[in-house]
Amino acid sequence: MRAAGIPRGTAAAYREVFADRRILAMNHAPLFHAGELAVQQRAGTRALVDGFAPNMVRDAMPLQHQLFFAQLPTLFVGSLDALRRPWASVLAGAPGFVDALDARQLRIRAPRDAADPLSQHLAVGDPVGLLGLEPSTRRRSRLNGTVTQVDARHIDVQVDQSFGNCPQYIQAREPRPVEAAALPARPEGAALSAEAAALVQAADTLFIASASPHARGNAGADGVDVSHRGGRPGFVRIDTLDGRSVLTLPDFRGNRLFNTLGNVAAHPHAGLLFIDYARGDLLQLTGDAELVWDGPELQAFDGAQRLLKVRVEAGVWRPGALPLRWSPAQPASQLAQTGAWR
Repeated sequence: MRAAGIPRGTAAAYREVFADRRILAMNHAPLFHAGELAVQQRAGTRALVDGFAPNMVRDAMPLQHQLFFAQLPTLFVGSLDALRRPWASVLAGAPGFVDALDARQLRIRAPRDAADPLSQHLAVGDPVGLLGLEPSTRRRSRLNGTVTQVDARHIDVQVDQSFGNCPQYIQAREPRPVEAAALPARPEGAALSAEAAALVQAADTLFIASASPHARGNAGADGVDVSHRGGRPGFVRIDTLDGRSVLTLPDFRGNRLFNTLGNVAAHPHAGLLFIDYARGDLLQLTGDAELVWDGPELQAFDGAQRLLKVRVEAGVWRPGALPLRWSPAQPASQLAQTGAWR
């Protein structure tokens, strides 16, 4: 019987990793949960990752990451709601609103919108995924951790895992702060509104939140992730199935860790965040997710190694919610190796 949420051909690998004592016992703290290891195995990167990951994934922030977070005007956050559905959010403030108290503690001082799902469910002890990304330099750093304090003024996060990411597929942009007031938010249903669909179809960037099936605080590899995805405008396809919008994303060659895809393989849900960089509008979605490893649909997008499908369940449209406007994008060089939907 196929394990729930595991693509065909991957269930055996998922079972096998539980017996792989060599990987799971590294430093007495697993760097990856079983879903991640199963996807690494199917993709053929397990041995490679075993070689470099112990030097890449840390339980504390190196100094350069501490300084990097402190210079950012935005911070991307992945979280789980009461139904254990992932949501991707973005917080914003003047540089310095994210502050490393020490190598294992990060403090976030930013106002939170009541319409943001993050504000509706975040509590002490929750696992969160954080992504610091600076589009102007294409630098990014990821942190998975545990909320140790949260109130109206700040969020404190203890580091569980910290590691850098490569600059691939990031479109360069320069931010400019604005004082424009956000307009009232509105819910998005399983079928996207015309306005939301237009933003998705024009997007060259999105952010995706995912989680392991046993995600909890202070759990190391069993946590929440938030990650960046980039492509040519139109790289996300929208279809309709049984009255629900289905978003299909090509998965390009990346860092080979497969944090997001490993989460989806074991816990088939994902949250997506789209940004209108000219207007500050935000679209946040959550839904069921699955991986597509082969077949004609995969062949319909040049450069894709896999596909990720998200069947929308719920969402929120927040017009003008991001108090920044951005310069036109300078496309990442890696996009020359990718195509468009055929």
